[in-house]
Amino acid sequence: MSQVKIYGLQEPLRAIRNPLSDVIHSCVVDALQFPLNKRAHRFLYLEPEDFFMPEGRSEKYIIIEILMIEGRTMETKKKLINLLFERISQQIGLALADIEICILESPATNWGFRGKTGDEAAINYEINV
Repeated sequence: MSQVKIYGLQEPLRAIRNPLSDVIHSCVVDALQFPLNKRAHRFLYLEPEDFFMPEGRSEKYIIIEILMIEGRTMETKKKLINLLFERISQQIGLALADIEICILESPATNWGFRGKTGDEAAINYEINV
């Protein structure tokens, strides 16, 4: 299970929302071996007064949080992060300094979906990759 939150300034982020979602999903499919139909993205649009950015970032700066059940190897998580940097910069045109990524993991028992906890639910893809 995985969910992705993307934070950014409203206007620049809204302008790239659909292609960015496609790129992020392609990275999740390739790195985490997710099924194509398992996309769960949330875009959080912020006003400039609500989004304090580190120095050296542009108005295109985004933060990507990936929430997922624990079990992926360090190599798999690094592959996902590296694919995100590579594809977002190449296909969307964002500078590497404008992309920030954080993977947050929790045990399957902390998840609930389709009326069950994550450790009880049937998942049709491998978590331990």
